[in-house]
Amino acid sequence: MTKDKIINKARELFLRLGFKSITMDDIATEMCCSKKTIYKFFANKEVLIAATVIEVQNEIQANITKILNESENAIAGNFEVTAYFRDMFKSSETSPVHQLKKHYPDIFLALNERQVKECKVWFASNIQKGINQGYFRSEIDVENYAYFYYMLLFQISENTVYEREAAALELKALEYHIRAMATPKGLEELEHQLAQISF
Repeated sequence: MTKDKIINKARELFLRLGFKSITMDDIATEMCCSKKTIYKFFANKEVLIAATVIEVQNEIQANITKILNESENAIAGNFEVTAYFRDMFKSSETSPVHQLKKHYPDIFLALNERQVKECKVWFASNIQKGINQGYFRSEIDVENYAYFYYMLLFQISENTVYEREAAALELKALEYHIRAMATPKGLEELEHQLAQISF
């Protein structure tokens, strides 16, 4: 039994069934080990949740950076990132972020602080990419538009309990965000991306 294996199993259970409902007993049962084995690595459930959240954040950071760097264009990259999150949390009944905020506020605050910094970098970089490619207008205030989009997404995740509802709203927010910046070329690409969406 390794620390990484425990984190991976806990992550699977937390994201599928919720941070609050899963107990250390549940994780031990799923892993066919004693609870004592888990406690050798993690002093309590909160420590395990924090470790799981960091692991998820690290993976998200790497994957989003890769998606945006390798995407055909800035608008396609935005839609690929949205699809990535939709697929990642499709088995969740309720929003993992909402669960953290409600039941583990200290972990939520640490997550949010890191998320703000990373999102601003991703969004600003992708907007600049779109400007360079001719999909977004050149006079855009990149930093403010990145902040506006982050605030839209933040409000959705903060106030939406159910993951399916959040995914639908996030897609609407993305469309709104792109329409506010797009050139005619960008609007054409936006319509192309919207036509390909299927839930």
